[in-house]
Amino acid sequence: MTEKFDICIIGGGPGGYVAAIRAAQLKMKVALVEREHLGGICLNWGCIPTKALLRSSEIHYLLNNLGDYGFSAENIKFDFKKIIRRSRDVSKKLTDGVKMLMKKNKVTVFEGYGKLNGKGAVSVRKGAGRDDEKIADIEARHIILATGARARTLPGLEADGKQVWTYKEAMLPDKMPKSLLVVGSGAIGIEFASFYHHMGAEVTVIEVMDRVLPVEDEEISKFARKAFEKQGLKIHTATTVKELKKGKNQVTAILESKDGKKSEISAEKVIMAVGITGNTENLGLEGTKVKVEKGHVITNEWSETDEKGVYAIGDLAGAPWLAHKASHEGVICVEKIAGLNPHPLKTENIPGCTYCTPQVASVGLTETKAKEQGRNIKVGRFQYVGNGKAIAMGEPEGLIKTVFDADTGALLGAHMIGAEVTELIHGYTLGKTMEAVEQDFIHTVYPHPTLSETMHESVLDAFGRVIHM
Repeated sequence: MTEKFDICIIGGGPGGYVAAIRAAQLKMKVALVEREHLGGICLNWGCIPTKALLRSSEIHYLLNNLGDYGFSAENIKFDFKKIIRRSRDVSKKLTDGVKMLMKKNKVTVFEGYGKLNGKGAVSVRKGAGRDDEKIADIEARHIILATGARARTLPGLEADGKQVWTYKEAMLPDKMPKSLLVVGSGAIGIEFASFYHHMGAEVTVIEVMDRVLPVEDEEISKFARKAFEKQGLKIHTATTVKELKKGKNQVTAILESKDGKKSEISAEKVIMAVGITGNTENLGLEGTKVKVEKGHVITNEWSETDEKGVYAIGDLAGAPWLAHKASHEGVICVEKIAGLNPHPLKTENIPGCTYCTPQVASVGLTETKAKEQGRNIKVGRFQYVGNGKAIAMGEPEGLIKTVFDADTGALLGAHMIGAEVTELIHGYTLGKTMEAVEQDFIHTVYPHPTLSETMHESVLDAFGRVIHM
């Protein structure tokens, strides 16, 4: 029998399950189709379990540097299998939490592969093939595609799950590798490089662009590279991996620099972290007006595709590829369907975070982008070394950079590197969302002693009023 719903959502990640909850709050009858694990990549293979791993590596790093705090310890050891198991346990706990939320909000969950099956229709099967056993036929006026994305592969450099890993294999190793080559220095690559390096592996990062963390402000990228290399990470920028030669116990990468020079680097394992591509296959998009470009579904500001009644959110709908973007997009999409009056998502107000050591966070325009737009700007900077809390914590390495419109006082961008900046960036994000100007930040009283004072000082510096530097 065909089951009828107001909305059917295909994909139970941070975009899909949040959209389902919001739709349920608005008194809609909701179906959610998930092929594997509720919570999607974020809860199961991305944001959450990687933070559990990074927490373990931070503790290991701290234990090996106790002398700075007046402590000493001998024979420090770790159980790598327990570290991996804890990461999986954290993931499972949150996935179970999502199941509870679905039940609480009376969302009907179908475990299987969802596929468009004509106008307003979705077929759910056990597998992705046409001949796989059918679980249900769903009829819905509105269908939201939230199938996420997967690791992108490069021709000739494909992962094999054994010696060449994607993020999934990098989270479930049988044992700790002694050496590692990370291809790609975006958030995913740098986080894994940070984890394995702090756990004791010899790590080399290869980046095709001319700097690490290439989407960040150039000044922050330079600061990050200096900090990473000081820790012992080896970094090659403006370098391409031409070939991977697999041996019995190691992989040799053939590298080519921008000037054409070739070299070789060998490591026990390789992690490919060169971006993602949307899961657009096996969705039944053939015969619809849904457009797919460069592996992502094209939508308007309300997540509507060119096929009436079909929407796409999250990684499937393109950059920025962030869980919080997917969740917010899902809410906007559902509220628009419900006839409310939501604000379109402004991507320039979406913060990005990288959980390495030191952490990196940003929102809005970089200094270069602001200049390219012809803006008359004021730039403020404040280093952690001038902050009492940072020094007391033993974390004096950091920089807060703010970019303002000199004519209007509007905050155009904020770029941060240092301890806990991923917990601080929301202050600037809220300011941008509220369209705050420099006077709002200047007259805000920041508590002392806190790292947040660096944010205040950076704003003051942009307008010639910095106090502690």
